[in-house]
Amino acid sequence: MRVNGQDTPVMECKDNLAFMRELDDEQMKLIVTSPPYNLGKSYEKRAPLKEYLHRQDRVISECVRLLHPSGSLCWQVGNYVEQGEIIPLDTVLYPLFRKHDLKMRNRIVWHFGHGLHCSKRFSGRYETINWWTRSNDYTFHLDPVRIPAKYPNKRHFKGPNIGRLSGNPNGKNPSDVWLFPNVKSNHVEKTIHPCQFPVELVERLVLSMTDPGDAVFDPYMGVGSSIIAALMHGRKAYGCDIVPEYVAIARERVQALHDGTLRTRPMGKPVYDPGQRHSGQ
Repeated sequence: MRVNGQDTPVMECKDNLAFMRELDDEQMKLIVTSPPYNLGKSYEKRAPLKEYLHRQDRVISECVRLLHPSGSLCWQVGNYVEQGEIIPLDTVLYPLFRKHDLKMRNRIVWHFGHGLHCSKRFSGRYETINWWTRSNDYTFHLDPVRIPAKYPNKRHFKGPNIGRLSGNPNGKNPSDVWLFPNVKSNHVEKTIHPCQFPVELVERLVLSMTDPGDAVFDPYMGVGSSIIAALMHGRKAYGCDIVPEYVAIARERVQALHDGTLRTRPMGKPVYDPGQRHSGQ
């Protein structure tokens, strides 16, 4: 996979609030990120939930300033866990977005097949992406992200359209439940980052919510999956992270993209299900 002819991405190892203060108002068509979940992982400093939300409030406020009037903001989060009790982070973050008069378009469920196995509750196998816009006049393109229909040859059996295809020949709406493998040890995109964005997930957001030449920003870019997805489709890319090792890997991945040597999981590739029976068996 190669870069699709856009400017060199702007990536810095810097606190995201400091980075954002250097950017112009309303220049980002899409802001997409997966902020730390405050779970006490090796790359996070665990903080009380109140302190965590205060920091998120400041970051969200700056993101709103940067967001284009017809732009989208996508915030992907999981759960805060405290002594076995879960607090869905999107529910406690919701008021921080609403106070800016942002409008929620979807609460997308990202379903994945692998994760921690729990013994005192059901194992978690999904996280959410909250999609917000600044206005009712927002960019959205469905056709580039349609997926194959289950019954592509299904036809109307009565009425004025009898005999015609009943669905869109280009495929169906992918709905608000997305099935993408999370990036674990056997994933082609795996790096040292413990909670890495799959590039194909961000591709769907980039293609549906921006136009070629638009700017995409990730304030917690990690190892640069959002940067990669933007560049692959001819968008400008901006990102920052405070972990030097992640920024170095992000730069290496961008260089590999330019060289045509970066390996990514193709968007739309079926997810292998070992429980499925092959036809004819």
